[in-house]
Amino acid sequence: MSVTAWLAVAVFAAVYVLIATERVHRVAAALGGAVAMLLIGATGPEQAFFSESAGIDWNVVFLLFGMMLIVSVLRRTGLFEFVAIWAARRSRGRPYRLMVLLILSTACLSAWLDNVTTVLLIAPVTISVCTRLGLPVVPYLIAEVMACNIGGAATLIGDPPNIMIGSRAGLSFNDFLLHMAPIAAVLVVVLAVLSRWLFRGAFSYDPERAAQVMALRARDAITDVRLLVVSGVVVVLVMAGFVLHTTLHLEPSVVAISGGLVLLALSRLDARRVAADVEWETLAFFAGLFVMVGAMVQTGILTDLGRAAAGPLDGSLFGASMALLFGSVVPSAVIDNIPFVASTSPVVSEIVAASGGTGEAQVLWWSFALGADLAGNATVIASSANVVTVGIADRAGHHISFWQFSRYGLVVTAVTTVLAGMYVWLRYFVLA
Repeated sequence: MSVTAWLAVAVFAAVYVLIATERVHRVAAALGGAVAMLLIGATGPEQAFFSESAGIDWNVVFLLFGMMLIVSVLRRTGLFEFVAIWAARRSRGRPYRLMVLLILSTACLSAWLDNVTTVLLIAPVTISVCTRLGLPVVPYLIAEVMACNIGGAATLIGDPPNIMIGSRAGLSFNDFLLHMAPIAAVLVVVLAVLSRWLFRGAFSYDPERAAQVMALRARDAITDVRLLVVSGVVVVLVMAGFVLHTTLHLEPSVVAISGGLVLLALSRLDARRVAADVEWETLAFFAGLFVMVGAMVQTGILTDLGRAAAGPLDGSLFGASMALLFGSVVPSAVIDNIPFVASTSPVVSEIVAASGGTGEAQVLWWSFALGADLAGNATVIASSANVVTVGIADRAGHHISFWQFSRYGLVVTAVTTVLAGMYVWLRYFVLA
């Protein structure tokens, strides 16, 4: 590697250590790392701000911004309190039952929305219901964002890496449903069972609080019916736009920002107050992270890493599948699965072609998708949904540290990845 490449690795490692140890706020660390990458020449302004493959992913940034505007308006209708009371009543105030309900709901939503949109909608509800029941917020947020990452793996639109893989490999929405949804459904159930042990300290039942919540009427939480109806119409149109974005030839970011701005205009609310609720720190963190990872792409480090992780093993289709599945986990967890998939998918495409490019070789794409998607649960920065959830938690006064998340995330990632490996082996090699 060149001197610049080594410097880029050093900068990235230093920033990662700062984020992990929390010596410096994660936003300051990411933006400082981005500036350092520019100063050492690992990337330039043209690449950092305008390159699709090695710069800030403005589609992700504006998707987040648009959905944050929508959530900010929705918050003023009382909808989140309504859903929180409904969930608490449905679980009868039982903590573990509530967690399972949140896990299943989040996983189902994330399969049909993207996982970032899902956590933007669900996280405020979780904070509200946990506060009402006197439960610790952090375990519930961590459990549901993990469910979000697993559920998002089920469909083409559920997780950004899947959209990239589908585009590169020519895989359809139905292809993902057929191949990814079965194992995703199993893994969501596994997560629900595993959570009983992982978060066992979070299940303290308070009969008095439960009784108070059971006495509430969810309908009374709605404070602005007109705004709720308007918001509902806009949200339905935005969700339809997400599902049909390939047919409409519109990026999800365009759909989200259009929906957010239209809702803001129709809401008659003070734009400054709505904008104040936007998670600006989260958007800045993403911008810095994208520049740093883009520098790693520019220097060729990620391509080399991808080739090492995805290299064919003596022409063995099974060996290549396992290498892609397990070899994708570490880099996706350390870097973020979106840029890793973006930089490595061309390598996978070459391997698929070298393996004949037949229907049998498609297993390589499913292995790659499973490895990248499931690694999203390993660390705070492994998935966009994780970063957004941590930002929402911080804003509400509930800090989630890097190691607090990873302590649970590494266990869930290890268990689900092993089970995914067994699924690939059984479905595509034993039973095929």
